[in-house]
Amino acid sequence: MAGIYIHIPFCRKACNYCNFHFSTNHQLMDQMIEAMVHEIALQKTYLSEPIETLYFGGGTPSLLNRAHLAMLMDGVKLHFNLMPNAEITLEANPDDIDTDRLKDWVHLGINRLSIGIQSFRNEDLQWMGRAHNANQALTCIGLAQAAGIQNISIDLIYGGPSLSNEDWINNLEMAINTGVPHLSCYALTVEPKTALAHKINKQELPNVDAAHQAAHFTILQEMTAAAGFEQYEISNFSLPGKRSIHNANYWSGEFYVGIGPAAHSFNGLSRQWNISNNALYIQTLAQGVVPFEIEELTVVQQTNEYIMTALRTIEGIDANRLNTIAGQDIFPAIVKDAAHYITNGLLVQLNQQLYLTPAGKFMADGIAAHLFREEEIN
Repeated sequence: MAGIYIHIPFCRKACNYCNFHFSTNHQLMDQMIEAMVHEIALQKTYLSEPIETLYFGGGTPSLLNRAHLAMLMDGVKLHFNLMPNAEITLEANPDDIDTDRLKDWVHLGINRLSIGIQSFRNEDLQWMGRAHNANQALTCIGLAQAAGIQNISIDLIYGGPSLSNEDWINNLEMAINTGVPHLSCYALTVEPKTALAHKINKQELPNVDAAHQAAHFTILQEMTAAAGFEQYEISNFSLPGKRSIHNANYWSGEFYVGIGPAAHSFNGLSRQWNISNNALYIQTLAQGVVPFEIEELTVVQQTNEYIMTALRTIEGIDANRLNTIAGQDIFPAIVKDAAHYITNGLLVQLNQQLYLTPAGKFMADGIAAHLFREEEIN
């Protein structure tokens, strides 16, 4: 199975921590949607598999009106084999969610929402530069459930200097009590060239603290487990049967095509990404050309990509899958490199699987980097 990701490069306002590609100027929105529909047609041969998931991300897809979303949906259905029971996710901000929009989304076939709550506290939302308030953060979930969308994920950010341990516990309790079946929880990251990085560098705001974030991560693991959620990926928690199929497929190496400026595509052998310039993207598509760069992946790169993504999941690294990619039995060598982490309780080897312990999950990126292959695999 495969997936389609559609990147909507517009936001109502800029959050101070965000480094995604977007614009707060919406003048090109109509032309952008037309260009994206054109790209959908041009990319129709990139994937031959049936489409199991369709994901509207961004940016802020909930800014689009019904006509815009309908054009994109129609384009996907016309040019790809979208399965009748496909998971169709729309990322939405709380301030965009109302009864009329929800009716439109349900009518168009949206069956899953990923809502950018981030926090149920006004102090945090103001600090992040979010457009919604705490009341909207809570009420939008009830509106979505009343509209018949039960498959809901909410995003939360932890580890910021404005969020105490007690505040984080309260945020998690509120999230769990809403009855949503999926949580995506991310440590606040200071990305270069963001407003947050600029303010921290000028000492206008305090920097993030790793020990503070580690404490929040432990609280997160304990509370979600007690509530029946499984941590099926480092930052993602779901009730049984409610994983994000789209994201789970990404971590397991399934193929996907990305539509829109800055969107990425992957077919196992290469990775490509569209230009991150809205006006140039529109101009190039008007000439019938998809403006992208491409990287052919060596066996080493394919192996390391699998190590990086698989290690983030609850299943971990599978020896058979690794051998299929590398063309030889390299699993013992990786286990040997992982010996230090196994001894220290950060990794577990069980038969032909290698996976992170709860303590190891907070160090996933560093552990994966240590296991990467550096020499060409013959």
